[in-house]
Amino acid sequence: MNGPPPTPVPREAPPGVSEMEGPAGARVETRGLDRAEAERRLAEHGRNEIQREKTRSPVSVLLEQFRSPMIALLLGACAVSALLGEHADAIAIGAIVVLNAIIGFAQEFKAEQALLALRSMTAPRARVMRDGYAVQLPAAEVVPGDVLLLEAGDVVAADARLLEAHTLATNESALTGESVPVDKAVRPVPEDTPLAQRTDSVFLGTAVTRGTGVAEVRATGMRTELGKIAHLLASTSETETPLEQRLERVTRSLLVACGVIVVLVGALGLWRGYGWLEVLLSSISLAVAAVPEGLPAVVTIALALGVQRMAARHALVRRLQAVETLGSATVVCTDKTGTLTTGTMEVRQVWGTDERAVLFASAACCDASLGPDGKDGTGDPTELALLRAALAKGIRREELERERPRVAVRPFDSETKRMTVLRADGVLYVKGALEVLLPRCRAGTEGATEAARTMASGGLRVLAVARGQGPEEEGLELLGLVGMADPPRPEAVAAVAAARSAGVRTVMITGDSAETARAIGRELGILQPGEDAAELIHARATAEDKLRIVRRWKERGEVVAMTGDGVNDAPALREAHIGIAMGRTGTEVTREAADLVLTDDNFATIVAAIREGRAIYENIRKTLVYLLVGNVGELAVMFAASLVGLPLPLLPLQLLWINLVTDSLPALALVMDPARSELLSRPPRRPDEPMLGAAQWRHILLVGALEASVVLGVFIWADPAQHVERARALAFSTLVFAELLRAFAARSATRIFWEVGPLTNRVLLGVVLFSAGLQLGLYELTAARELFGLGALRLWELGLAFALGLIPVTALELSKLVRRWMARP
Repeated sequence: MNGPPPTPVPREAPPGVSEMEGPAGARVETRGLDRAEAERRLAEHGRNEIQREKTRSPVSVLLEQFRSPMIALLLGACAVSALLGEHADAIAIGAIVVLNAIIGFAQEFKAEQALLALRSMTAPRARVMRDGYAVQLPAAEVVPGDVLLLEAGDVVAADARLLEAHTLATNESALTGESVPVDKAVRPVPEDTPLAQRTDSVFLGTAVTRGTGVAEVRATGMRTELGKIAHLLASTSETETPLEQRLERVTRSLLVACGVIVVLVGALGLWRGYGWLEVLLSSISLAVAAVPEGLPAVVTIALALGVQRMAARHALVRRLQAVETLGSATVVCTDKTGTLTTGTMEVRQVWGTDERAVLFASAACCDASLGPDGKDGTGDPTELALLRAALAKGIRREELERERPRVAVRPFDSETKRMTVLRADGVLYVKGALEVLLPRCRAGTEGATEAARTMASGGLRVLAVARGQGPEEEGLELLGLVGMADPPRPEAVAAVAAARSAGVRTVMITGDSAETARAIGRELGILQPGEDAAELIHARATAEDKLRIVRRWKERGEVVAMTGDGVNDAPALREAHIGIAMGRTGTEVTREAADLVLTDDNFATIVAAIREGRAIYENIRKTLVYLLVGNVGELAVMFAASLVGLPLPLLPLQLLWINLVTDSLPALALVMDPARSELLSRPPRRPDEPMLGAAQWRHILLVGALEASVVLGVFIWADPAQHVERARALAFSTLVFAELLRAFAARSATRIFWEVGPLTNRVLLGVVLFSAGLQLGLYELTAARELFGLGALRLWELGLAFALGLIPVTALELSKLVRRWMARP
């Protein structure tokens, strides 16, 4: 062991542990390991640490921005342009690639830094016996065989078997999903007992909520139950998002189409006897025309805008694509405690003839204390719930202690299953399990068993409360029963209903009992009459169970989102299409495995994210259609001119200007369209639905052909054989105006521009005016005309180009009205 020996801790050992003779550091009977043996075991077993997933470095985040096939295509076009001396083209394409990378890097790196801020700032420590002394040392130096000293507030440093336990209970929700503290006892349980029911052991990462104990370490580091989950996490794989899959298919289709057309045009040019340089220039023009250079930036900015809107809704997005993925989710597997429920125990039902007497006795038999606000406090969550319910009736434990101080206390124990307090007025108060109190009661027992059974079937945790005279726990009066549960969040009920109406199934996975899970599931609306509880509600689920549930839904072709806060949720979060961690209650391991972190731990935020994701997908799809119509129009113009032996109607730099300025700027504005209110009233997209279906391709080809016809017509009319620069200038401006004006029709497939609202996307309006101004400015600057190979145009010719540019948008708007008229009954 490196460094100086650990210093003794100024504390006494737990009662009955080893009879310390005075202050901390005094000799005890339980000596623990000596220094030499501890060093030997540390060398043999390694440090008591869980292997953490490496945080992405700034370099890796940046490099990930260049992974898509579209970026590879643009980089290839940039390189070819540079080799052929087309430096303006190369610089323009390179600038788009760099801008896209910067935007994506800035968003994702910001999320990584926010995640780092959620990590604990202090290293955990542990109290153990070494050389007969109680010492405190870094938890990483705990070894098998060490004797842990435990008390309320401690975080358990390793997996250990209990040697002593005095009213000991631990919160194991991060490990098992169990929402209430687990009472611990020394009595051994079988080795094959489920993790949540191993009452003779404590586990790494869990917290002691009450009592004291002594335990011998059995496993450290990756050999602990927490370590096994870390191994399970390593066996999962990140799933490519639906958006990534769809965009990759579109890009590959474009690559194939581009390659085929370039080869055909090149062969045609050589057959006509053109020089190889002219053929090569023509081929580059077609390649530039075929590629929507603005698409990567459009997708990145659409996702980045979604990230910003989600941040305002208390969601931290770690991967840009995660926002859209939620929009295509068909199943949301969610943890119960703290996500669907408040995460705080609450008295939900009191049975008895005098409710106030029941709550008074409950408060009189508590060790917990409420804070000044009457909400937060210290102590067992069950007792805090009792005190809050009593406070609502005007009963304050502080006043009770002052007026009727305690005389004797028998703390709750997992063996006796009850707590007893005798007060100065001679009244004895007892609370505990009904089956333990009933034999000790002489009155008030009628109907209690049936009432307890009804409460339990409703998912409530039932406590019996009794009262007597004198110190003996006999001849008591049963005052009543208290039913407690972690209640649903008020907004979660509405959120589950919204998810159902959106066609998204909510699957609840919890470490609680089946009765509790089904009761909460019915109350939340997850489980409806006639539905299969085994499919929608999963109780007592382990980490392996959660991983299996996610994989089963994925095998059925569903797009799965998984939420969770405990370490046992992390493998399933990683396996799901999108993992969602809780920011407040979530463990570090869970947050690192997630794509999205909810800073308010609220299920309603997930439903809001689903709506945001659907809006993003809708905006990306209509923007992609808008861009591809322009590319098809450009390709058709260039290909048709080559077929009939005309000069190039558009030069490569002119095509690049169209793609990067007059196409991409409106496209960036289109992805800012606000989400439509009806997005959550329709079912999710099928997982196998392509980004561009038959209807979209039909629209792209027809409108692209219309634009090409208009542009090619004006080019031929302008007599390119005699005035090629003037003809190109007319064709260039006509295509630019057609693209800019068509952006207004691209906002909706069914509603015309005035119905959508001219001012609902003011950015688009501004971009169109700005781009039109730039286009007109090209003709005013001699240097710009020479760079772009443009002839001078008179005012009436620019007016003609604008009028011709109105033809495609007018045809689109009229077609919407015709389709609407034909659909009328």
